[in-house]
Amino acid sequence: MELNTVNAGLTPVSTQQKVLRSTYMMLGLTMIPTVIGAFMGIQMHFGFLAQHPLIGSLLMLAVMFGLFAGISANRNNSIGILLLLLVTFLLGLMLGPILQVALHFSNGGQLIAMAAGGTGAIFLTLATVATVTKKDFSFLGQFLMVGLVMLILASIANLFFHVAAASLAISAIAILIFSGYLLFDVSRIVVGGETNYVMATLAIYLDIYNIFVNLLSLLMAFSGNDRR
Repeated sequence: MELNTVNAGLTPVSTQQKVLRSTYMMLGLTMIPTVIGAFMGIQMHFGFLAQHPLIGSLLMLAVMFGLFAGISANRNNSIGILLLLLVTFLLGLMLGPILQVALHFSNGGQLIAMAAGGTGAIFLTLATVATVTKKDFSFLGQFLMVGLVMLILASIANLFFHVAAASLAISAIAILIFSGYLLFDVSRIVVGGETNYVMATLAIYLDIYNIFVNLLSLLMAFSGNDRR
């Protein structure tokens, strides 16, 4: 089944609006496998990842990049959608370790809800800015890419050094970088730079996912050690 991203007879503005609507609908759909994966992840034992964080992270990245390539290659057919839903399920599953830690806090449920609410507020605010202003934020691309590369290198280094202050700084910077990417990715749809809603959904989903994870990490860090 072909998934045409630009319909004949549509003006550029109506095409962009159609892609944006389709992206938001697909984004809502991706939350279902994410939640299912997260509930399963909470019940799982991630001993290997705890003992070998670097190897586990590299394996996960390899799997994810393979799936991302598959989504890109099948962006215009239903296989791309199925792979996208598979990715969101796996990423939901990988929320298991951080959710397990959060739920050991006496207010763990509240922390998770706050992280979800904060992520939603960031998304709504930045998506509204990009949609209402219709400004082209593509100039952010190079700065965000450099920041992302530095963030990845810092995260890998901190897997060895385990510096608490560095972890907080990395989480805070990650929220800023992925918030910038969120503005960048929504803007690309609005100005017509992205016309495929499957790829647009993947980009925005990853922005939201990373904002949530790092916001939850910060909330746990600042909530103290009040554990059950």
